[in-house]
Amino acid sequence: MIEFYTWSTQNARKVSVMLEECELPYVIKPVNLLKHQQKDDAFLKINPNGRIPAIIDPEGPGGPVVVAESGAILIYLAEKTGRFLPASGPDRYRGLHWLMWQMSGVGPTFGNLAHFVAATNPESPRVNAYLRATMAPEVYSYPLRRFTKETARLVSVLESLLEGQAFMAGDLSIADFATYAWFESIWPGLQARQPAIDKDNPNIVAWMERLAARPRVQRGMECLAWGVDLEAGP
Repeated sequence: MIEFYTWSTQNARKVSVMLEECELPYVIKPVNLLKHQQKDDAFLKINPNGRIPAIIDPEGPGGPVVVAESGAILIYLAEKTGRFLPASGPDRYRGLHWLMWQMSGVGPTFGNLAHFVAATNPESPRVNAYLRATMAPEVYSYPLRRFTKETARLVSVLESLLEGQAFMAGDLSIADFATYAWFESIWPGLQARQPAIDKDNPNIVAWMERLAARPRVQRGMECLAWGVDLEAGP
């Protein structure tokens, strides 16, 4: 059974969705970010970078395998199961292209936007305990403008990409799981700040609804939802 070292974050939910969609048995090993357990020696032996998520697969090729970084985990699980990323050909590289787009653009930009926006209204119900503990110490106008503008650009890229196709790389892929975890998280905040965003981005709205309707996506998102007590056990 795969050991899944994690906490309730967008990057972690990419992996829980993939594990569910691949129907792989796994057990959650909580790494409490509020207690800084990602910096404990025990976890640093798994991922010296001190970041979640990470997995240990005792049935990896040639023996136990440790994989950290959410994108690397998605690729590993796709190759292990032969699902959600073709083994070769153009569609494989389309999937990897858009996975890397999420990793290099969507995740860092959306994360930074949340970091700075949270400081403008720390009592908002959209500001969870971890974000409140790590948000900017005060309101800064320049990074708010910078990351708001870049978020809008990334939204427009995805809206255009989804024109005439159901998923990011044609067929459902790890790129969709990775990107959905972040868009699902940030979209309510964008709706609050931009009332016309759904009307302006019908392809994204339909894509999110398509993914949200999948039972295994639902389970993967819910098991690591904000407020779930991971330390309480199953």
